Order: sequence, then C-alpha cells, then structure tokens
Amino acid sequence: MNIERIIPTGFRGCISIYKKEERLFQRAYGYADLSNKVLNDIETRFATASAGKIFVAVGILQLVEKGKLHLENKIGTLFDFDWEQIDPGITVEQLLTHTSGIPDYFDESVMTEYEDLWYDFPNYRIRSNKDLLPLFIHKPMMYPKGTKFQYNNTGFVVLAMILEQITGMEFDQYLEKSIFVPCNMTHTGYYELDRLPAKCAFNYIFDRERNDYRTNIYSVDVKGTGAGGAFTTIGDIRLFWENLLSYKLLSPAMTETMLSNHSSEGHCYGYGVWLTETGNDYNPHFEGCDPGVSFISSFDKENQILVTLVSNYGDNVWQLHGDIAASVKGSDPIES
Repeated sequence: MNIERIIPTGFRGCISIYKKEERLFQRAYGYADLSNKVLNDIETRFATASAGKIFVAVGILQLVEKGKLHLENKIGTLFDFDWEQIDPGITVEQLLTHTSGIPDYFDESVMTEYEDLWYDFPNYRIRSNKDLLPLFIHKPMMYPKGTKFQYNNTGFVVLAMILEQITGMEFDQYLEKSIFVPCNMTHTGYYELDRLPAKCAFNYIFDRERNDYRTNIYSVDVKGTGAGGAFTTIGDIRLFWENLLSYKLLSPAMTETMLSNHSSEGHCYGYGVWLTETGNDYNPHFEGCDPGVSFISSFDKENQILVTLVSNYGDNVWQLHGDIAASVKGSDPIES
C-alpha cells in the first residue's frame, strides 16, 4: 500500500506512523514559514491546542500518587479566593472528566470561533492561567457538578492552577520537570507567540476576503495554559506515548485508571484523554483544534500502532487519521 495515495493534495504539516518500534511512515509537508518559504520538517515544533490537556492530567495524577493531592479534593479547599457562583465542592476528578459544570470560558457547544473571545479581551493579556479568570469567574455554573459530561476548557485551566498551588511552580515549568525532561522531550514546551524559539511553525488561517493566509497571533492565547497550547514535535509525542505506556510516568494501576472510561453519557473519556471503544477495551487518543491548528495522536493497543498527525494550517487531520488508521491495519506493507 502506498500511504501517499491517502494523503490529500496540499496537506500541510507532519504525519508519523509507527508499529511497535518500526517506523512505517514519517513525512513533513508544506511551509512552517509561508512568507519566507521555510519548509516544515520532522523536527518542526507544532502548536497542538487542546492536546496539552493530557500533560496536565498526567501531572495531576503524579501528585495524587505522591500523596500531595487527592481526586476527592475540592476547589473550595484548594484555593482561598471567592468562587462567587461557582460550586466550591467541585472535585479534582470532576475537573479531569469534564463533569464539573464549571463555567467554560470557551463553551464549544455555543461558540464556534475561538478567536471571537478576543474582541473585548485582548489575547496578548493571556500569559498565565490566572489571566483567564476574568473570562469565567463571574459566570454561573453550567449544570450541577457531577451530573453530566460536557467538554470544558476552564476545568483544565483550574487543574493547571492546582498544579501551581501545590508545587509552587508555574504549571509549564512543573510539566517540564515531571514529564518533558524525564521523557527526553527536548523540543516540547509552552512558548509565548512573541518569543517563539527556533524551529516553531507559524499557524495560518485562510482569509477568504483577501484570498490569502494570515497567522493566528491575534486568534489564540499568547501563551498556552492548562486548556492547551503546548508546542511539540512528532518525535516528542512518540516519546511521550512510550513513557506513558511503559509506566515511567505513572504506576501501572494509575495508568490503567487514566486510560479507563469515566463517562457514562455516551462519551468515552478517561482522565485527560479520549477513548475509542474496541469491544472490551478502549484505544486512547488526544487531540486539539485552534484557529490554524489541528492535531491528533492515537494508539491502537491490539495492533500496537501509533499514528500522529498535525497541521499548522488547520487541515482536516481527523478525516485523514481515520483513513490511515483503517489502512495500516491491512496486510499490505506501507510504501514510503
């Protein structure tokens, strides 16, 4: 099978396919810097939007295993500020499983464009988790805590604030120390858009009026938060999976708990990770979408296949992921 036949003409980003330790396919497409015609390559650092939630979840679970935090802990006891209309009885576990009901600063059930957030609240002011507080602290609960599943960005902002509260470190510094360094993910981090390090791809949005592309620098948080925003490479993502699944980040029991389904609402979700039901088991994946950003990475347990796709032009990685995942299960070898 020739994998190139599946990839749409004009795809921009990176694709990586591994089976166990064998690299089946890996290639970069398009420009990291469109104006200067700098190509994407395998070592390009890409923004990943909400995919970063999985790092926050692992960080939280590490603290739980160390006895510094409990899943039953409530936000009202972890912080000493006024939560106003927000239920202080929301637990850490409810935040992890999107069942907290905490008001979402970007409610994807009613909002479609993330950049609409910044019409009245400049995105350049978002450089830490607490900078997002004004966007949700005065709002009422979305529903009573623990009563339903609804994907929620605020929940993971609060989880990152919990990391900071307990460790005394900025959440991204803690994640670097506890996850990125141990995994040798040397090309992963949370960077400010006006201070990007080398090898970071710009993210592009198509402007229909002008029939050209603009960058997303006015469309997303200047620096990522607990809700997402990490930059990484496809190689670093593979290292993360390897360390997670070999129990180097969490114990076997906690890893199994993280990758177990904690939703009964027709959704399959663990702790910070999406799950796809496969008979009696679940295959994990994490993903992200922002203006100019699309990312998905999945692991097929039975076939030991890891597929990671990322685009810095917001290309449809989900459709392509489905096509690739279906194809690589076949018996025909992949031709590069």
